Amino acid sequence: MSDTSPADPMAEAFEAQRDRLRAVAYRMLGSRADAEDVVQEAWLRLSRQDAATIHNLGGWLTTVVGRISLDVLRSRQARPEAFYDDSASELVVTLDDGPAPEDDAVLADSVGLALLVVLESLGPSERLAFVLHDLFAVPFDEIGQILGKSTAAAKMLASRARRKVRATKRPAGVGREQREVVRAFLAAARRGDFEELLRVLHPEVELTVDTPSGVVVTLGATKVAAGAQLSAGAAAQGRAVLVDGLPGFVSWHEDGTPLSVLAFTVVDGRITGITVVIDPAELARMDLPDPA
Repeated sequence: MSDTSPADPMAEAFEAQRDRLRAVAYRMLGSRADAEDVVQEAWLRLSRQDAATIHNLGGWLTTVVGRISLDVLRSRQARPEAFYDDSASELVVTLDDGPAPEDDAVLADSVGLALLVVLESLGPSERLAFVLHDLFAVPFDEIGQILGKSTAAAKMLASRARRKVRATKRPAGVGREQREVVRAFLAAARRGDFEELLRVLHPEVELTVDTPSGVVVTLGATKVAAGAQLSAGAAAQGRAVLVDGLPGFVSWHEDGTPLSVLAFTVVDGRITGITVVIDPAELARMDLPDPA
């Protein structure tokens, strides 16, 4: 909900920019709640500013949103446990019927959860340079000003980020190998096969679980494998799905109500990330396929 007043010309000008600013902040931060907070902070700063000193409102607001988002990203590096992605209810879940190979490129190029997972691998400055330039066409001189760096340095950061995205984004598409790795993980979880779980999990795998009491993050293959053994029953009945283009799995209770939604990020034959939604309220808001 906006705190701006439509009768105020400054507020009207801001409202015309709000959707774009929210999109910039969301791509930067991967959290809709954080993006809303950043946009509202930008409005507060604008409301304290002399409008006569702003010659390009769009550029000024982009700079402000970029700098606030950069501060949020840097604070996350110091306190990584503070970050969570609040977009579980907006995940797109569809049955995985085994798309044709040409569909993989489309999935890999989606700008949903798959891209956000990739962006998490970038440093704050790289992420800002890539998002602002490649997704929102912000000039490098403006990006340099936000970062406090030269235009050339901003170009270099974006180029480095682009190489990382190209190197890691392709596996986000769901091909045969990704499906086989996920099936191996689920089978090992059902059997309680700890060694097999370790084989398919990346040593630094990150497990994010959306629970009724909040989001819980677990890091490392050993801890994730141990948790998978304990929750093996949850993987016993369900269907293979795509979750925002990632290989996934939906399971149900015996009465047909959803039990969990899982999404896997697979890179080079190993699972590097698992997102799990078990919060009944979130599951109820999701458009899920029917049980098999």
